[in-house]
Amino acid sequence: MKAVILAAGLGTKIWPYSEVRNKCATLVCNKPSVRRLAENLLAAGADAIVVVVGHHAQSVRGALFGLPAPVEFIQAPPAEGTALAAAQALEKLEDDEVVVAYGDITTSEENVSRTVRAARETGAPAMLVARLGASRGRPQDFIDVRVRDGRVTEVVGHARAGLGHVVGGVFALKRAQVLPYLLGNPGLVTRVEVGGMPPVEADLAQSIQMIVEAGEAVVAVEADDCWCDLDKPWDIIAANSKMVHYLAEREPEDVISAACEIDDSAEVSGRIVMSPGSRIGKRCVVAGPVFLGPNSSIVNGSIVQGPIHIGKDCQIRHYCLLAGPALGDECIVSHGAEFCWGVAFERVYFYHYCEIAGVVGACVDFGAATVCGNLRFDDGDTIHRIKGRREFPPDNADFAYFGDYSRTGVNAMIMPGVKTGAYSCVGPGVILYDDLPSRKAVFAKQEQSTIDWGPERYGW
Repeated sequence: MKAVILAAGLGTKIWPYSEVRNKCATLVCNKPSVRRLAENLLAAGADAIVVVVGHHAQSVRGALFGLPAPVEFIQAPPAEGTALAAAQALEKLEDDEVVVAYGDITTSEENVSRTVRAARETGAPAMLVARLGASRGRPQDFIDVRVRDGRVTEVVGHARAGLGHVVGGVFALKRAQVLPYLLGNPGLVTRVEVGGMPPVEADLAQSIQMIVEAGEAVVAVEADDCWCDLDKPWDIIAANSKMVHYLAEREPEDVISAACEIDDSAEVSGRIVMSPGSRIGKRCVVAGPVFLGPNSSIVNGSIVQGPIHIGKDCQIRHYCLLAGPALGDECIVSHGAEFCWGVAFERVYFYHYCEIAGVVGACVDFGAATVCGNLRFDDGDTIHRIKGRREFPPDNADFAYFGDYSRTGVNAMIMPGVKTGAYSCVGPGVILYDDLPSRKAVFAKQEQSTIDWGPERYGW
C-alpha cells in the first residue's frame, strides 16, 4: 500500500502561523502534525509516501526528514485543488491500494488504521468522517457528509444546517477505481445549497460525491475524539489538547526513566512520563498527566498543571505557573511568569511576571510584565475577522495569538482575541486593541510636561 499526503495549501486562515511554515508543519505536542500523520500511515501498512507540496514546501520536507520509509515530493499545480493534487500523485504510482490524507488533519493512529481496514474488508472506497459536534465549528464551515447505515450517501459543500458529519480527511481507495473521478472533477463543489458560492477549486470531496452518484458504495468510518482540522489559529490549541489526552490514555502507568530525578520535597500527582535527563526539583507542585521531555527541568517552586506535553531542554523555574496543553522545545518559563492553557512553539521565553494565554509562535520574546487580557467586560466572546469574514470560534476566542519571531516590550497589554503577526513588535506600554500585521511595530506616544521642581516645593 502506498500513501499520499496533500500538503500544498496556502493555509492563510491560520495566520499568523502560516507566514514561516506550511500549516501542515504546525507543531502538535512538539511534533509537526504532518509527521504524526505520516507515522500513522506507516503504522497502517503504507510502505512509501508521496507528498504533494506547494506553499512553504521546505517546511514540509523538513518535518518529514528522516522518516523511516521512502518519501517522494511532487509540486502541486497552483490553486487547482485537492482532487487534481491527488490525481497527480496517483498517476505516479503503480500500486492499486492507496490511502490519501489531508496533511492538515491531526488524528489518532487508530482512525487511520480503521479507515484502511474498512476499505480492505469491503472492497469499497472508505473515508474518515467526524461528527459535526467533534468538528467544533458551524456546519457552514465544512464539507458536510450524510451517513446512513455506515455508508456515505451525500457530500455537500458548507451546508447551512449540516448533515451530521464532516469530511475527516483520510481516504482509503483503489487507484484504478478513483482516478477517473479525480480527473473528471468539474473543478468546483457542485453539491451546494441554493445561494451557496463554491470557489473554483477541484475538491476531492466532490469526487467522492461523484462516486456516490454513480451508485457505488463509499464506506464511512467515524473518527474517535482525537481528530482536529488545523484550519484557524484556535484549532492549534484544540489539536494539542486532543493529542495530549490521547497520548495520556496510551500511557496507563507512570514512565520515569532511570536517569531522571524527583526531589523528595516535590508534590507530584497524576500520571507522569519523564524522559532521560529530566528533573523535578525542590518545592515544585506537578499535577499530571505531564510529559516531560529530555533534559527538561521543573525546579524551585514551580507549579505545573496537566495535561501538558513539555518538549526537550526546557527550563521551568522560579515559582512560575504553567498549564497545558503544550510547551515547545528549549522554552524558558521563569520568575513568576504564568503561561496557562496555551500552546508555545520552540524557544519562547516567558520572564518576569508576564501572564500569557493563547498560541505563541517560535522564538517569541516577551518583555517583563507583558499581560494578555482574556476576559471581556461584557463576558462575551471576541468575534474575529479572517480574510474579511466574521468568525465565531467555538472556544479560545479571547486568547491572544502571537506570530513567530515577534516580541513585546515591558508592560505591553494584549486585549482579548488580538493577533500579532510574524516578525512584529509590540512596544513598551502599548495597549493593543487590534490585530497587528506581520512585519510591523507599534509604539505608544506619551504626552509629557516638564516643570520646575526642587526643595522649595517642600517649604525650604
